[in-house]
Amino acid sequence: MSGSSAQPGFSRRLLGVAGAAAVLLSGCVGQPPGGPTATTTVTTTVTATATPTATAPPSAPTPGPDTDQTAPPQSGDRVISSTLRHDWGVPATASPWSIPHQVQPPIAQPPEPGLPYLYTIGVGAHPTGEVRPYDQISFRFKGAFPGYDLEYVPELTQDGSGATIPMPGTAAVLRIRFTPAQAHTEDGASSVVSAPDGAVGYTAITSYADAGDYEGYVTYGVGVGRAGSTAQSQIRVIEVEKIEQGQHLFVVAVQVDQTPWKG
Repeated sequence: MSGSSAQPGFSRRLLGVAGAAAVLLSGCVGQPPGGPTATTTVTTTVTATATPTATAPPSAPTPGPDTDQTAPPQSGDRVISSTLRHDWGVPATASPWSIPHQVQPPIAQPPEPGLPYLYTIGVGAHPTGEVRPYDQISFRFKGAFPGYDLEYVPELTQDGSGATIPMPGTAAVLRIRFTPAQAHTEDGASSVVSAPDGAVGYTAITSYADAGDYEGYVTYGVGVGRAGSTAQSQIRVIEVEKIEQGQHLFVVAVQVDQTPWKG
């Protein structure tokens, strides 16, 4: 079943260490009264070794706020978990990154959808990211995290019909396909309550487009970089489970490296 196109609105980190310490205490050589012919040497060595204590790795960096977010935070807003699902790299054409999640439908009873469903989409520019500058597009689901694949494709096509979806002015197209997932309610209306305009216009993310809500698959294309180059920028994927504005959300945040596109 086909979902609606994006509509304007608001939207929107790993090193663990274990330590061990060793302390060496040494005695000294003494010379008793009576001269150097009566010399006694006493050496004492005490070694104390701390037992290594494993510590849990820190959470992944939480994606920054999306620049189109307009509603102020509420007192109950909180991050439940933040997980780095794939570090910086390039999902090659015909060799997608596959990030699974076990989902046993139905996950809810009517009138709630029986699959994870897309609730909002957010975009944000982060020119001072903690590792490198990046642009971000985040897909916020309700119910659970769906599984998903990411890969660069020659062109974006509509699920079902196979028709080409134009994405003019972009250097590359990153396709993101969620499953099992849906972007509609049980009565057939779009479940996406807010999303920015598809013509994003950022440095690394230039645009995005809906490519289908069909038989348990929700597909989007992300335009990366400016036309005139064949570069496929590195991306990173972070998942955040959170309470935001009173809603329990499962956020898939896709970050695109701005570096190749900065003037």
